[in-house]
Amino acid sequence: MIYLCRHGQTFHNREGRLQGRIESDLTPLGQAQARAMAALLDDLAPAAERAYWRLVASPLRRARHTAEAIGERLGLGVDFDERLVEIDVGEWSGRLREEVRGENPHLHGDDAWGFYAPGGETYEVMTARLGAWLAEQTAEPERRLIVVSHGVAGRLLRGLYAGLSKEETLRQDIPQDAVFRLASGRIERIDCAPVAEPAEHA
Repeated sequence: MIYLCRHGQTFHNREGRLQGRIESDLTPLGQAQARAMAALLDDLAPAAERAYWRLVASPLRRARHTAEAIGERLGLGVDFDERLVEIDVGEWSGRLREEVRGENPHLHGDDAWGFYAPGGETYEVMTARLGAWLAEQTAEPERRLIVVSHGVAGRLLRGLYAGLSKEETLRQDIPQDAVFRLASGRIERIDCAPVAEPAEHA
């Protein structure tokens, strides 16, 4: 069984910027979302079975901080795996989404547009690395994993697990306030308790 999470909201998320492999910290809302995921997982992974669970995350800071919030609540250490990192969007890294789309009108309506970034990662390369990681986990069905990854990476992991087409995979939602349970060939979305955006103080 795998519980798959996306990191909480980052400042780049809030600004509408493409992150890819560059770092951006969690906003106060993102930190609250991480704690909400931790609280939900505290219920989903019973304390009596906690010793059988493993917490794994992308090493990028936004995923690491989200995973650390979960680990603190559940009493689990965090392991990191480079294969869980987000798509590399090459020359588009850090740029505003709307700016990139405005410069590339031919990509409007194409759900795969992020894979066309100059110097970026292709769909095939990304699915190969994520598929290799997923094959290792599903080879041992008794494994119990909590995984913290990213938006596009999470989409591809769920698509690979469920055997979805490329089009179906890229149309999936990428919430930052929910956990996906991958078990017995099925995917179930489980929403966290709603969180309010904390006030930011100067």
